Amino acid sequence: MNKAFVKESGDDDNDEDLSPRLHLPPGSKNYMTPRGYQALREELDRLLRIERPKIVEVVAWAAGNGDRSENGDYLYGKKRLREIDRRVRFLGKRIDNAEVVDPRARQGVDQVFFGATVTVCDTDDDMAERDWQIVGIDEADVAAGRISWISPLARALLKAREGDVVRFTSPAGVREVEIVRIRYEA
Repeated sequence: MNKAFVKESGDDDNDEDLSPRLHLPPGSKNYMTPRGYQALREELDRLLRIERPKIVEVVAWAAGNGDRSENGDYLYGKKRLREIDRRVRFLGKRIDNAEVVDPRARQGVDQVFFGATVTVCDTDDDMAERDWQIVGIDEADVAAGRISWISPLARALLKAREGDVVRFTSPAGVREVEIVRIRYEA
């Protein structure tokens, strides 16, 4: 059978094999901060304007070298093109469905909402304080103190006020944290 009619594995357009942390809850919006939205736009632009044209050039050169079945540059290039095209489709969907929420627009609010940076005091960990910003799922980075709005901690924090103690289930079990400070910044 001709390869043109065979669908190769990993070439589908659905999001079934995404990491579970990247799935949005059914019927929910894809909330993002302006910084997260800009990062996705920059990645899409880089893929379309820089990476993809370079790979297309390599594939065209490799295709002109003759037998493609044993041509590593051609085979790798085609595989990389599929990966780039898949990422471009994913980013395009995320950007199209994005609901950009600027945290700075919530100044003076005393409750925790999307975009808030919350200082919490862990009652189980010798009263250690930690800052967490509640962000979109595509921009979450625990090491940088940014957690997804669908994470257990963020869900527990939402709508709480300074001084409240909230409980949430973590991988280590049920934990409690006290909200020390709430602020809205970029």
